[in-house]
This record gives sequence, structure tokens and C-alpha cells, in this order.
Amino acid sequence: MMSTHYSVDFKVHVALEACKEDRTLAQLSREFGVSPEQICRWKKKLQSNAGLVFASKQMKKKREEPSATLYEEIGRLKMEIDRMKKCN
Repeated sequence: MMSTHYSVDFKVHVALEACKEDRTLAQLSREFGVSPEQICRWKKKLQSNAGLVFASKQMKKKREEPSATLYEEIGRLKMEIDRMKKCN
């Protein structure tokens, strides 16, 4: 069985078409050359991750905070190392 790789844009397009529900899975399958089961999986994945598009700024900031904290720590440690080098 041959494995086919589809682009992200293609998967999103097909999943969005499936969400419209104006055509059957069989029709979409024929139109896009993808199995109905695959279309269902893409649709479910799109729906389950749709909330990420509307994630609040707070959530985004929380994801960024650890890296900012780590960069501060790196800077502090670098300064300590530089100070120690000067003493030796």
C-alpha cells in the first residue's frame, strides 16, 4: 500500500469542506481523491484544535513566559561566569 503525503493547506481545505456538510463524505472523497475515513479524521482534528485560533493573549503570554524566564537566568549565569573569570 502506497503512503501519500498531503500538504497542510490541502488537509485544512478538505476538512473545512467537510465541516460545511453540504456534500456527503462520498462526494468529497471522489472530489478530492481521499478516503471518507481520512476526511473524517482531518475534520475531527480541525474541530478539536479550532480553539487554538482564538486562544487568548494570556494563554500565549503564559507560553512565552518560561522562555523569558530562562533567558533571564542564562544572562544572570553568564554574568556570574564572566565575573568569576575576571577574579581568576
